[in-house]
Amino acid sequence: MTTISMYQACVPVCARALRNLRVVLQKGEAFANEKGFAPEVLLQTRLIADMLPLVRQVQIAADMAKNGASRLAGMEPPKIEDDEASFAQLYARIDRTIAIIEGLAPDRIDGSEARAITLQMRTGEMKFQGQDYLLGFVLPNLFFHCTTSYVILREAGVPIGKMDFIGAAG
Repeated sequence: MTTISMYQACVPVCARALRNLRVVLQKGEAFANEKGFAPEVLLQTRLIADMLPLVRQVQIAADMAKNGASRLAGMEPPKIEDDEASFAQLYARIDRTIAIIEGLAPDRIDGSEARAITLQMRTGEMKFQGQDYLLGFVLPNLFFHCTTSYVILREAGVPIGKMDFIGAAG
């Protein structure tokens, strides 16, 4: 039986999700241009009034990947300001995030299964061990925000489908 390392479960999975998110966003921008409205209108679109808009969904997805991989590597996550106001800026954030996580050496993340990770949340402290943090917090949150971004665009009429979300095999 083949085992999978913490690095393999984290960096390639997160990078692929972000690359696929970028494709979905590009299709959203193209749709807006084709329909003749400012693409940035989509960035403030929400599924429902009490949910965050598309721009925040993308920012949080990127932060989940960056912060998760960094913490598993035993590093303080680099800060990226949440100031994107265009699709181009969101693409740059995604690209920067991918570069950050893919720049982490596998040996920094491998062996982090039991690494103590503590998060300060609005509701208080959350404590994890590395494997539970990755599998029970980082990846579910990453995919929640990628999925929500996809659904916001799909609901707006963007012609995207499942294969856009999961990407091509490989």
